[in-house]
Amino acid sequence: MLLLLAAILPAQSLRLKSPDSLVVAADRPGAYLASLYDKNVGMVVNHSSALKDGKHLVDFLLENKIKVKKIFSPEHGFRGTASAGAKVESGKDAKTGLPVISLYGNHKKPTAADLEGLDILIFDIQDVGARFYTYISTLSYVMEAAAEHKVKVMVLDRPNPHGYYIDGPVLELKHKSFVGMHPVPIIHGMTVGEYARMVNGEGWLQGSVQCDLEVIPCRNYDHNTAYELPIKPSPNLPNRLAVNLYPSLCLFEGTPVSIGRGTDYPFQLIGAPWFKEFGFSFTPEDRPGAANPPYEGVECKGFVLQDFADSYMDGLGEIYLYWLVESYRMAPDKSKFFKPFFTLLAGTTKLQEQIVQGLTAEEIRASWQDDLRAFQQIRRKYLIYSDY
Repeated sequence: MLLLLAAILPAQSLRLKSPDSLVVAADRPGAYLASLYDKNVGMVVNHSSALKDGKHLVDFLLENKIKVKKIFSPEHGFRGTASAGAKVESGKDAKTGLPVISLYGNHKKPTAADLEGLDILIFDIQDVGARFYTYISTLSYVMEAAAEHKVKVMVLDRPNPHGYYIDGPVLELKHKSFVGMHPVPIIHGMTVGEYARMVNGEGWLQGSVQCDLEVIPCRNYDHNTAYELPIKPSPNLPNRLAVNLYPSLCLFEGTPVSIGRGTDYPFQLIGAPWFKEFGFSFTPEDRPGAANPPYEGVECKGFVLQDFADSYMDGLGEIYLYWLVESYRMAPDKSKFFKPFFTLLAGTTKLQEQIVQGLTAEEIRASWQDDLRAFQQIRRKYLIYSDY
């Protein structure tokens, strides 16, 4: 087996429970519908905000005579088709005629005018469980604005596919950005509802404002439950394998290594024109959901990680660092390997420094443990579901 693929094979994966009887909050209308009948409602939703029958939550509420007034959309837009980082315009939903207000780009936080006339905001978006996946940053800004303008927030909770572990460096606030707003590790092991409770309870909103928050929990879920997302959460996470690999590969977005954007297998490949010959090559192309990908039109040498993801990543319980460490070692010009964005993704300069110093993946992970134990103490206060 190639060194870059598996310098050291992962330890035995955890045994996760079957999710057969799991019910997401949106599919529990008895827990939330009655409290909405006399309210003017805003919806923070996207394409993943669906019930088990495939009906969108907005359509379901309108059919039940709920007064939905506005839709707020996160990165990738209301329909979930925009490329990562692409500007998402406000507009009107063709199906319902409702105004759609983009919360991505220069307008990440709802304004007083956006919230005027609303009594409650419902947040129902499938998250992936990684700090740099921006839906939880949108949630933080929504809670902050709602607190400032006396609007309630109701989170309809959904499982976290990486909810069975915590890992990665804890963000240092001097490196706060939209890909990391709060002092949590890369993998925080919380659902969106639990995360909202923590942000509120720890006073992490600007000015330590407190949001009037209600979380509608999932039924028959805990942090040892396996969960395969029924809808791809964003254009470049098309399947279970990509979701499994995402926490380990997203750090490459701050380097000159491609992770397959612009191919049929985003977040399931790694490579670059300067990689050694590993018997596989790919050429990224401009395509819907992956506009202007790195190395567009340029052949990259590398390899497919699908078999690795299928064999080892399910239930592994850690970020897999070996590919990142080895890619740096192979780089022909190490001075250009790390881009400034890497520090924002990592939430610290220490990870880059450790890789440059030649630390092993095990040594790097060991350096996180004290901070992870301290975070675990905070996290426990806000858990809704049984911990692993």
